[in-house]
Amino acid sequence: MRLPTYRERGAVGFNMTPLIDVVFLLIIFFLVSTHLARQEVELGLTLPTATTGHESDVVRRIVVNVLPGGKMRMAGQSLDISQLEVVLAGEQDKDTEVHIRSDEVTRYRHVEPIMIACARSGIWNITFGVTNPQR
Repeated sequence: MRLPTYRERGAVGFNMTPLIDVVFLLIIFFLVSTHLARQEVELGLTLPTATTGHESDVVRRIVVNVLPGGKMRMAGQSLDISQLEVVLAGEQDKDTEVHIRSDEVTRYRHVEPIMIACARSGIWNITFGVTNPQR
């Protein structure tokens, strides 16, 4: 009678390809999201100072940068007041915060149309980017 021979089987291995794919996708996601977040605040604006106020914890925020000459930038692209009104009109969540960052020498006449566009769109949560001199 012939006895069966048991061959030594190799160790059980893991397929690492799906794990590597997921890790690369996560790395790309965080690189892109960090780049977009950096675009909102990379403009070299000298923000005005404020001694009172509080930091906002709103989830949805639209950041509008106003340059000293009155030009507006949002998400790294220049836009005019009519384009901003279209963006704000398309906003479904009326709890959205519009965060206005302007240089400390920017005139109020350049900021006022943004506030009016927000009011026409039904967005009342408007904040201004300032620095705290005590920090």
